[in-house]
Amino acid sequence: MKIYNIASSTVMIESNQTRILMDPWFINGEYYGSWYHTHDIDVDIDFINSATHVYISHIHPDHFSRKSLEKLNKNIPVLIHSYASKFLKFNIERLGFEVVEIEHDEEYKLDSETKIKIFAADNCNPELCSKFMGCSSVETKYKTTQIDSLSLIYNNDSSILNVNDCPYDLASETIELVKKKYSKQIDLLLVGYAGAGPYPQCFIMPEDEKIKAAENKRIQFLEIGIKYIEKVKPKYYMPFAGTYALAGKLNKLNKYRGVPEIKDALEFYKSKIDFSYGFLLNSFESFDIKKNKFSSTFKSLSTKEKKSYNEKISNLKLDYEYEKFPEACEIEELVPKAFERFIKKKEEINFYTKTSLIIKISEIKSVLLNLTKTPSYQIVNNHEINDIENFVKISLDYRLLYNILRGPRFAHWNNSEIGSHLVFERKPNIFERGLYHALCFFHS
Repeated sequence: MKIYNIASSTVMIESNQTRILMDPWFINGEYYGSWYHTHDIDVDIDFINSATHVYISHIHPDHFSRKSLEKLNKNIPVLIHSYASKFLKFNIERLGFEVVEIEHDEEYKLDSETKIKIFAADNCNPELCSKFMGCSSVETKYKTTQIDSLSLIYNNDSSILNVNDCPYDLASETIELVKKKYSKQIDLLLVGYAGAGPYPQCFIMPEDEKIKAAENKRIQFLEIGIKYIEKVKPKYYMPFAGTYALAGKLNKLNKYRGVPEIKDALEFYKSKIDFSYGFLLNSFESFDIKKNKFSSTFKSLSTKEKKSYNEKISNLKLDYEYEKFPEACEIEELVPKAFERFIKKKEEINFYTKTSLIIKISEIKSVLLNLTKTPSYQIVNNHEINDIENFVKISLDYRLLYNILRGPRFAHWNNSEIGSHLVFERKPNIFERGLYHALCFFHS
């Protein structure tokens, strides 16, 4: 069995007659133009289209990348977990692909010797899922927030476990199941080393606090990787996934994201782990597990190359910056229906708070949402919100806001968060999960 690295969480696994392409994201500009790879990639589209199968772990655009899938041969079957919600399935089918849904822990033959199992990250345990997630549209209907999966690919000689973005606390039961069912040592663990999300880079806070928060986030995710390696005890491991840089006007936020250089992540793991061998691969380079052979030695970018690339992507436009600004009245017209959907979700999850939600809709006006048991909203002048004590205030480009309020076909709050397009001010600086869950439904 051989693995090729492409970029971020995108890898190709070769085994016998099988080439399975995992989480194909090789075209820049996901999350409305903000997510770019950390370096230029000379994409070998013929090699990518030599895949016999595609596996997509979950719905987020750096895993389910429409821009990248549009470049693929539509005759390649796409494998996904059989999620309760068919949102991912339907979106892939709309692009012209055949989708194969695989049940939790079900064995699927890729060829005569190679098999794959796709596992729900939460081990199909709704209580576990709701405890750690609580951010999906399917929670109320299906009593689960399943959005993540992990996969095991194996043949007679080798095995690869891909945990991509799965939170460790959510997936720990599933890892136990994998170890129980697959009693041999896992040869290679593909393990994440970084986290996305808007905190702290998108939050208004003192510089020293933001730097400290970024460092805490960096350590937190590195330690999650350690937990995975210690739990799985693979022969080899490769840090991957979550590797990106913010482009355009958001480029200045990169230093606050709390994401280490991938080579630094590997060094951190090597300093803590002595029972597994860690390595990295450049794009389109490979490692043969059975032969213990690399196609080339990993080489990181020089400081000069990094600077040049960073300057290049910092001058790019985000997707919505090509659009015209909406009139203030066009945004205001969408607010009543958006509020109805927001309140419906808020009541479904039984969320109430004294915290006010403020969304800036123009240079002079904001929407002020009261989230108590008698919810209400009003359009207010911006100077009228200065005396509010407990609040979460959100600012964003009005073109993106307009698209979000129109509905998920145009843009979505969650992807805007992950893409670092939102600016948050929070007083006190406390995370209320229910608020952000309900916010995803603030659209018409």
